[in-house]
Amino acid sequence: MKVLIVGSGGREHAIAMSVAKSSRVEKIYCAPGNGGIGQVAECVPIGAMEFEKLADFAEEHNIDFTIIGMDDPLVGGVVDVFEARGLKVFGPRKNAAILEGSKAFSKDLMKKYHIPTAAYEVFDDAKKALEYLESAKMPIVLKADGLALGKGVLICNTLEEAKAGVKEIMEDKKFGDAGKHMVVEEFMTGREVSVLSFVDGKTIKIMSSAQDHKRAGDGDTGLNTGGMGTFSPSPFYTKEVDAFCKEHIYQKTVDAMAAEGRPFCGVIFFGLMLTEEGPKVLEYNARFGDPEAQVVLPRMKNDMIDVMEACVEGTLDTVDLQFEDNAAVCVVLASQGYPVSYEKGKKITGEENFKGKEGYYCFHAGTKQNEAGEIVTNGGRVLGITAKGADLKEARKNAYNATEWISFENKYMRHDIGKAIDEA
Repeated sequence: MKVLIVGSGGREHAIAMSVAKSSRVEKIYCAPGNGGIGQVAECVPIGAMEFEKLADFAEEHNIDFTIIGMDDPLVGGVVDVFEARGLKVFGPRKNAAILEGSKAFSKDLMKKYHIPTAAYEVFDDAKKALEYLESAKMPIVLKADGLALGKGVLICNTLEEAKAGVKEIMEDKKFGDAGKHMVVEEFMTGREVSVLSFVDGKTIKIMSSAQDHKRAGDGDTGLNTGGMGTFSPSPFYTKEVDAFCKEHIYQKTVDAMAAEGRPFCGVIFFGLMLTEEGPKVLEYNARFGDPEAQVVLPRMKNDMIDVMEACVEGTLDTVDLQFEDNAAVCVVLASQGYPVSYEKGKKITGEENFKGKEGYYCFHAGTKQNEAGEIVTNGGRVLGITAKGADLKEARKNAYNATEWISFENKYMRHDIGKAIDEA
């Protein structure tokens, strides 16, 4: 079987490594890939948004199965292009990927189908948004409606901050067209938990829980990033929370999408807030989280291709999804200055230390191979250093030990990923 993976980050590297474990797979391609993915797949110089070129490649190379890792191509309709050519592809169609592509759509969906979420208003006019904020309770959350690389959410503690946020999102267009519409949401407090799931349009199978760390600095300080590290499972995702979400959130979301004529096939990422009133949905994503995939997929027992094919073929109800009874922690090694400005092209050394070490992973995110054949930094989030352990504390210790095996100039990381587990 030949498999094509679309994307270039740590998530796609985790997917590629999971696919490589399948006995059914003989060849993996990745477009465009990165320096690490190139060690398990053949990287192809086609951009993730070049839909026709991707489909041409799949046809010319007799690709049996394509996996779309990234949000932009999914929201843009890459799956529709592949399906129109009769190519087997994993991911939601454009009309279903809107679950992530528009926060206004997802909030309206939850309201219509009584899925627990924060109270909200949607605005397409900055002046009206400012008028609304004059009498709104602070703190408050502002969200750019569209895709913004995980950074289009502003938590505003004062009216002045909220006004500045409206200017940033709607007037200055800091997040581009994602800020044409804006969601203003009540501020919720509680533990955040991420839950990934496989969906075939009608059936949903829940993966292991995880918890991300979005802020750039220790103690959840600094700017929002795409994620500085994560751990799985979350000790705060109890049996009671699981039972509530299965009754009030997971299946109801799948059924709601089907009822709207937008059957969802692929991965739904549920971003949850465990409030005093019970779990509520913070956000949906229409693909694996990054870096959540880096701690969830290494713990999955199933053959990845078997599960994904079942989603595409509508037979997910026959799959017994299983995860190892252990834990994993991922610490992101970033370039100093991320997420604002940072240097690229710094040589990375030490990856050979991971060879032959069971339960240790060096997932590449922002890397590339230079002309000299060296792996160098090529982004803000450079590597995701992941380790497994019998429990979260052991996994955390192992992951931080492994971060010392890697060196590159301007290496930066948080030192408190998974610290919350000490409070559980």
